[in-house]
Amino acid sequence: MEDLLIRPLEPWDTNEAAAVWWAARHAEGSQLPPAIHTEPAVRKWFAEVLLPDGQTWVALDDGRIVAVLTLDGDDLDQLYVDPPVAGQGIGSALVDLAKDLRPGGLALWTFQTNTRAQAFYSRHGFTEVRRTDGSANEEKAPDVRMVWGAHPERLESQV
Repeated sequence: MEDLLIRPLEPWDTNEAAAVWWAARHAEGSQLPPAIHTEPAVRKWFAEVLLPDGQTWVALDDGRIVAVLTLDGDDLDQLYVDPPVAGQGIGSALVDLAKDLRPGGLALWTFQTNTRAQAFYSRHGFTEVRRTDGSANEEKAPDVRMVWGAHPERLESQV
């Protein structure tokens, strides 16, 4: 992915970015629970929530969106790579961008079933600080909180 371009999400990107999110969530062998919203609702969320918030980036290869990153404050909120190009360093490039944008630290949630994501984030310096039963997330699926850098939750977990 030598020609990878990373830039902020633009209005004309929302449907294509939502399609990448959807494909990653529903790929064969996905370790994620199925999305609880419909595909049209996800497109609307990209257009009406993620775009105006201004904290979503897309990675493009040869003019095609291949990954999406959303930050929400110091949370790495969304990171999805189009399944056919997964494992080629695109996710790593987006994590590096997130770290550059939030040098004070990052936190994220991942589902307990998503052991590949946990291993990926561990390789990027994130450490687990707690697990929950999932009652606070939309999917009601058990999850894992991970942090990187001097994030306040890392410090709290060391007390």
